[in-house]
Amino acid sequence: MEGGPSDSDTLNPPFGTRLGAYILRVMPDLLVIDDLRASAEGVEILKGVSLTIKRGEIHALMGPNGSGKSTLANVLMGHPSYKTSGSILFDGVDISKMTPEKRGRLGMFLAFQYPEEIPGVSVVNFLRAALSNRTGTEYTVLELRLKVTDAMEALGMDASFADRYLNEGFSGGERKRNEILQMAVLEPDLAVLDETDSGLDIDALKIVAEGIGQLAGPDRGFLIITHYQRMLDYITPDIVHVFVDGRIVDTGGADLAKRIEEDGYEAFRVGAGS
Repeated sequence: MEGGPSDSDTLNPPFGTRLGAYILRVMPDLLVIDDLRASAEGVEILKGVSLTIKRGEIHALMGPNGSGKSTLANVLMGHPSYKTSGSILFDGVDISKMTPEKRGRLGMFLAFQYPEEIPGVSVVNFLRAALSNRTGTEYTVLELRLKVTDAMEALGMDASFADRYLNEGFSGGERKRNEILQMAVLEPDLAVLDETDSGLDIDALKIVAEGIGQLAGPDRGFLIITHYQRMLDYITPDIVHVFVDGRIVDTGGADLAKRIEEDGYEAFRVGAGS
């Protein structure tokens, strides 16, 4: 057939294609957690968590309240309040002992469940400082404002948002959209979203989900931590993990979230149904 690949093309694909395939094979997994344990004030919260996220994958971690999901998010970002053991490899680098600042510079990002107010610091100035720290490049306010404006337009946010003080007087939906805005500007390699869907109405949830969808790509990984299945009505994860009592008790595809919705988390607890 005219214009189609020849036998030699099939047996010997172009160099660029072969190089790309080779790079994908030799690149380390984006995040590898092995037997991660964490305790606070003598109480063990994470009880041996193992998880691997490859570039381009969206993982959902679903579990009931109090199961340790937020602890996992905080430990991944190096929160100092926890005593930990096990290993965390990010892009092949052991970050288990690194500070949150170093993890952020490497390309990790955490969207908080309850973002804090920072009075006196505008959104645009906060993002300017964060991006300069992330990239090692000093951005002017004008350069950053242009970048922020583009991201806000994509997220359906008013331009005046950039000059408001960070999270001060923000509604719940505005705080969550601001977290997604930060992610869009900082362009992390791994984004961990800690119950970003909590407290959102359907319209705000759709905007947040669309923002995540716009940022998803072959070089970025996501760990979406949630209690409810509703976020996954708008984002289809590659892999779903069920998290109960400080450990992953089941892993599967997107259909696993539907099973959680139907059966609840009690069905996944150790000893349930025995």
